[in-house]
Amino acid sequence: MDLNSASTVVLQVLTQATSQDTAVLKPAEEQLKQWETQPGFYSVLLNIFTNHSLDVNVRWLAVLYFKNGIDRYWRRVAPHALSEEEKTTLRAGLITNFNEPVNQIATQISVLIAKVARVDCPRQWPELIPTLVESVKVQDDLQQHRALLTFYHVTKTLASKRLAADRKLFYDLTSSIYSFTCSLWNHHTDTFLQQICTGNEAAAANSLERTLLSLKVLRKLTVHGFVEPHWNAEVMGFLHAVFERLKQFLECSRSVRAESICRDRLEKTIILFTKVLLDFLDQHPFSFTTLIQRSLEFSVSYVFTEAGEGVVFEQFIVQCMNLIKMIVKNYAYKPSKNVEDSSPETLEAHKIKTAFFTYPTLMEICRRLVTHYFLLTKEELTMWEEDPESFTVEETGGDSWKYSLRPCTEVLFIDIFHEYNQTLTPVLLEMVHSLQGSTNMEDTNAILIKDAVYNAIGLAAYELFDSVDFDEWFKNQLLAELQVSHDRYKPIRRRVIWLIGQWISVKFKSDLRPVLYEAIRNLLQDRDLVSVLFFLNVYLRVDDFEFRTDQFLPYLESMFTLLFQLLQEVTQCDTKMHVLHVLSCVIERVNMQIRPYVGCLVQYLPLLWKQSEEHNMLRCAILTTLIHLVQGLGADSKNLYPFLLPVIQLSTDVSQPPHVYLLEDGLELWLVTLENSPCLTPELLRIFQNMSPLLELSSENLKNCFKIINAYIFLSSSEFLQMYATDLCRSFCELLKDITTEGQVQVLKVVENVLKVNPVLGPQMFQPLLPSVFRGIIDGERYPVVMSTYLGIMGRVLLQNARFFSLLLSQMACELGQELDQVLGNMIEMWVDRMDNITQPERRKLSALALLSLLPSLNGVIQDKFCGIINISVEGLHDVMTEDSETGTYKDCMLMSHFEETKATEDEEPPTEQDKRKKILALKDPVHTVSLQQFIYEKLKAQQELLGEQGFHALMETVDTEIVAQLQEFLQGF
Repeated sequence: MDLNSASTVVLQVLTQATSQDTAVLKPAEEQLKQWETQPGFYSVLLNIFTNHSLDVNVRWLAVLYFKNGIDRYWRRVAPHALSEEEKTTLRAGLITNFNEPVNQIATQISVLIAKVARVDCPRQWPELIPTLVESVKVQDDLQQHRALLTFYHVTKTLASKRLAADRKLFYDLTSSIYSFTCSLWNHHTDTFLQQICTGNEAAAANSLERTLLSLKVLRKLTVHGFVEPHWNAEVMGFLHAVFERLKQFLECSRSVRAESICRDRLEKTIILFTKVLLDFLDQHPFSFTTLIQRSLEFSVSYVFTEAGEGVVFEQFIVQCMNLIKMIVKNYAYKPSKNVEDSSPETLEAHKIKTAFFTYPTLMEICRRLVTHYFLLTKEELTMWEEDPESFTVEETGGDSWKYSLRPCTEVLFIDIFHEYNQTLTPVLLEMVHSLQGSTNMEDTNAILIKDAVYNAIGLAAYELFDSVDFDEWFKNQLLAELQVSHDRYKPIRRRVIWLIGQWISVKFKSDLRPVLYEAIRNLLQDRDLVSVLFFLNVYLRVDDFEFRTDQFLPYLESMFTLLFQLLQEVTQCDTKMHVLHVLSCVIERVNMQIRPYVGCLVQYLPLLWKQSEEHNMLRCAILTTLIHLVQGLGADSKNLYPFLLPVIQLSTDVSQPPHVYLLEDGLELWLVTLENSPCLTPELLRIFQNMSPLLELSSENLKNCFKIINAYIFLSSSEFLQMYATDLCRSFCELLKDITTEGQVQVLKVVENVLKVNPVLGPQMFQPLLPSVFRGIIDGERYPVVMSTYLGIMGRVLLQNARFFSLLLSQMACELGQELDQVLGNMIEMWVDRMDNITQPERRKLSALALLSLLPSLNGVIQDKFCGIINISVEGLHDVMTEDSETGTYKDCMLMSHFEETKATEDEEPPTEQDKRKKILALKDPVHTVSLQQFIYEKLKAQQELLGEQGFHALMETVDTEIVAQLQEFLQGF
């Protein structure tokens, strides 16, 4: 591409590509895409985005295309890679000057220079770093800033490389520029502090920006540029200086107005100082040892004493707490149980920690955390009153909560309490004892203090196991507090219910459950919304541990009704999801006993589904509720089909966008619907059209897909296979070309179930799959679980459809170019040899029945393999025969004579409709209807009659005498 002639054309197309008119935009984008691989295209782009007289939008687009081209075509091995000549020209052009006036474009240019540096620096681009170093020294403000911005992005990119050779290059680079960078940072920092003191905010803002950029460079160099940074005096000097600079900047923040242009940058710089310390501690814990004392003194001073008043802000407190937490729980600082096994560095760090965390210090930190940082703020209390739903969502883990101060303080408390629990347990217990008894309702602060202390007791539940008799506390104090109805006591009611949730898995007697259920029901009746919503989170924990249905049943109707009313009243999706989750838990636990009470919920869910069209996570919660509803209703779930089946259809249709969120739960709902369906309806059959695309996805949901297919087979194999067998067989053939061993077994099990349910038509419907099964057997498939399934399939065909087996045998002999008897002999020999691959007793008996079905026979090959057939038969007898202790005779334990519907115990789930179908099917299965003992006797007798006494005797002599003796013992009485 000629630069002079092409520049105008490319500029014109870039201009069109910035158009809002798609008729102009699309052709321009297509043309630019075609030019991406043209030599000279990126040189033209460089000329365009460095020409400051052109339209900003056009230059911006040119930068983006250039940056994307680096990702695709800069590396030598890339298809359509740029030539070395053009890359040399581009590298030189990129660092000719640093005078880009537009901030956004300047940032993009810095990023793309860094992308080139990642590939080429320093070997192909040795001049980059020296050029940047010189450029940050110039007096021109714009050039200095742009060079410093690029210096940062290049350093950041090179620091992120992880290969050993790249790390070595970065170490070398760091050693050559570290002193200069420290000087640069000190210069800009001093300049800023002088300017802010004189009140020159505009100049101070510029200097602060340079301070921030140079500190970002130093952070990367310090953290990633040294193997053992503690041996470098300059590095440790810089880190010690961080504390002094932090104090200066914090003091400086007192005089900077909140609306000042410097305020935001100042706070970002303060936070960056703390990030330097945190990153260094994370990457070099032993090098950090000499900084432990100072870090703890600094952080504790600003966060837990009056020193921080008026200067600290929330994110800074979070960072300081993170620093304390990382030091407290750092494994590098924890000696081994056997102290002699610990390194000197570990012992030194532990010594420093121990010396700092004295009893007075720990007590003050604990008290300050609980009585200051745990307190609900005025803003939170206002939010509680005005929007209780939003308040609860935030308190129980909303997105903004995750990054706020409260969770950080709670995590620090947990870590410190765990590390120093022997010291802090008496402190916390004393705080609890001081709060026992009634609380003055007019004293808001006392209520908030109690809330905070109860919070601490809940967070430390596992540590306090041996120190708190929670059952007695619940009966004598907490239960009464749950019953206080005063409006100002709401924080305590909410906290007590949360506290129970924390302790329920630690120490809470089962006998107290009914009392707890009664208290929770009262909260639901009183419409104490925040406490109720906290209850929902608690209930999930209550329900998980030692749940007894008999204890809950007296409260089932009222609880379910109240929860349903709450579901209708709340408005936020998160809250509705919580309520639905609890309803699902209730339904799951009580199962069929929920049936009298679900009518209202069944009527409401279609409306909620419609209302939640834009809220896929709420729809996921509805799907989960429907899963448990179907399981609870059993065969009666058929009444839900007008709503249920369209929901399954939408959730499992991969052509519909919501499937991304709904598919997993939708498949689960589809499966339980089939398992509990009393019969196959046309609508249920039609949904299976969604299956072929799902099988093509080959995702982690494949296992559930196979379960669904099996469920259709058990539900109504004839109707189902008549409509879908051809498509299913085609899908399976494609799947088996590229699938894991586990997936292969799942496919084969479906085929095995088809043959079990429909032994006459099944082999014909899945005929394309059977030659590979046969070939797998005679080739000696190496995976035992696959071989076992192969033999299960072939056993079904041989035993239950001998005519089809003969056709398959002839086909295989033709394909292999061998005699029919040779193929049969090879199959029997491999079957006998690999019998140990079969572990399931049903399949082992099936193999014995199948091979015995070849008798009686005059076929020489079968007679030659007679010994092996008898060996397998005797093994089968050992598997299935049990001795009657009274009569001393043997009987086949797998025989089933009639269908008995067993009653499930309280701990068991009641049988589904599919379970019943499987039992009925078993009554037709030879494995469960044919006595192996009787079958062997009849086959041997028929073989004896065919060969005569002498011939049969000769045949039996081929069998080991020990096996013959065992056989005779089993056949006594025949």
